Amino acid sequence: MISFTTTELYAWIGGLLWPLTRILGLVTAAPVFGNTGVPMLIKMTLGVTLAAVVAPTLPPVPIVDPTSWAGILILGQELLVGVAMGFAMRLVFAAIEFAGEVASSTMGLGFATFFDPSSAGRSSAISQFLALVATMAFLAMNAHLVLVEALVESFFTMPISATPMALGAPLEMVRWGGRIFSAGLQLSLPIVAALLITNVALAILTRAAPQLNLFGIGFPITLGTGFLVISLTLPYLGTPLQNLFNQGIEAGRRIPRVGGERRPAGTAGAPVVQPSADPATPVAR
Repeated sequence: MISFTTTELYAWIGGLLWPLTRILGLVTAAPVFGNTGVPMLIKMTLGVTLAAVVAPTLPPVPIVDPTSWAGILILGQELLVGVAMGFAMRLVFAAIEFAGEVASSTMGLGFATFFDPSSAGRSSAISQFLALVATMAFLAMNAHLVLVEALVESFFTMPISATPMALGAPLEMVRWGGRIFSAGLQLSLPIVAALLITNVALAILTRAAPQLNLFGIGFPITLGTGFLVISLTLPYLGTPLQNLFNQGIEAGRRIPRVGGERRPAGTAGAPVVQPSADPATPVAR
């Protein structure tokens, strides 16, 4: 008969459960991984596989009863860290989609909207097109592999612990959220500038020849100019997208770094035993 103690049982369960929770949080929130088109079975299989590979290399985890309050606290904290890291990269795609929204409204395509399954909301045609381009660039640049590397690194910068994370981690996430608007405006600036010049030229033309039908010629000209500028700027989008991906991954790395800064020395990974019964009681199987 094989016997083991409850302490050993909690150590085995925690050694896989805590890393799996953080990994599944990132898989759920990160772009590409958390896309609604990816079946849930694939996401769970990916998370369990990564956890099984990563768990043996991690620092010692707290030996806590998963059903206790301390275990629930660790579970929620690990889930928040994973979701925050994935959401940091999701904000990069939100900035790119915001650039498409600005370009669409400037070109006059604000009415050309579709249902976006990833956000379960309305999205313009240009926004979805740029999101598809960003997704292909994300995969072509192996940014998804770098994101997984940053996730594994987070287990060492912010080890699994029963000690709550520092308050600087949520504030770091809030500061990074402001990047949506600045990055979106920067990406849409060439289209906005070209269409601004086009509208000024149309205004001068209408002033010089009032008999021209502005509504009849203005819309095709602005629409054609917008598509022309998009086709001209597409070959040069690689560098800005790469910079945004790097910034998103670095923001994801900063969250666990800041969250683990104020922890007392020696608490990260220190065993915390909170069994419901005598830990020396063997559990027979």
